[in-house]
Amino acid sequence: MKTRITELFGIEHPIIQGGMHFVGLAEMAAAVSNAGGLGIITGLTQGTPEKLEKEIARCKEMTDKPFGVNMTFLPAVTPPDYPGLFEVIIKSGIKAVETAGNNPAKWLPMLKEHDIKVIHKCTAVRHALKAEKIGCDAVSVDGFECGGHPGEDDIPNFILLPRAAEELTIPFVSSGGMADARSLVASLAMGAEGMNMGTRFIATKEAPVHDNVKQAIVNASELDTRLIMRGLRNTERVLNNSGVERLMEKEKAMGDALKFEDIIGEVAGIYPKVMIDGDVEAGAWSCGMVAGLIHDVPSVQELMDRIMSEAETIITERLAKMQVA
Repeated sequence: MKTRITELFGIEHPIIQGGMHFVGLAEMAAAVSNAGGLGIITGLTQGTPEKLEKEIARCKEMTDKPFGVNMTFLPAVTPPDYPGLFEVIIKSGIKAVETAGNNPAKWLPMLKEHDIKVIHKCTAVRHALKAEKIGCDAVSVDGFECGGHPGEDDIPNFILLPRAAEELTIPFVSSGGMADARSLVASLAMGAEGMNMGTRFIATKEAPVHDNVKQAIVNASELDTRLIMRGLRNTERVLNNSGVERLMEKEKAMGDALKFEDIIGEVAGIYPKVMIDGDVEAGAWSCGMVAGLIHDVPSVQELMDRIMSEAETIITERLAKMQVA
């Protein structure tokens, strides 16, 4: 399938793997890229330029296909060494960067200078237009269904994607609620040039996370996620568990007096416990409503082949039969 996204990133299929904390390692990125999509290494999971350089090198040993690096900009008491991380990205010859969080404008000139394509994650049309204005090559439009941070507007993709198509001239992909061929075809119909999948890629054989995490996603329904930190205007969609229930009870009890420090125990340092140790009840970890559409743990290649094959069938058979003679 050929779209502006496949041409922009030099990939076979218009499917991007989201940059997920403690999931976007070399194994994950390489598997997606080898299967024809765009794999993404999560920069802040590595944390330091030295570790990121090693992870990129490790990924290059596993694939000769294009892959990218996610760089998320968040407020921090001790900010990451962003200059050092970007220096590694440039030196390593990476040609695709997924940015998220705060405005990436500061870093765009150096990326442009080295012909690195930038796709920025946005949860609102106004943010996507800003990304286009500052020079991003593409955007990932995240609907309210998404795992992680869905923004504060609560707009689902059936509205957000067509709105983005009305306003943008740069290509965009759908994100949030994406799991299969139906997701891809619907996204294309609404104006996107492909899709970004996060939660769906966690439930694959190559995902470098504990099997308990994969099984928790398979067992979950579309009703099993919760929104936390709404009162802090830092909303995050997570899979419900005992740790999350305790957190939400605390949020309810404290009301407007709640500060981030009050819930730090339920949200900080959780990912290693969940993704590595398999303690899925440890606290809050990102998961999309799309868990309700995930029923198996295939290899990445099997998943990608299935999506593309079924997408072709939907387009050429099911939809074609509906054409008016």
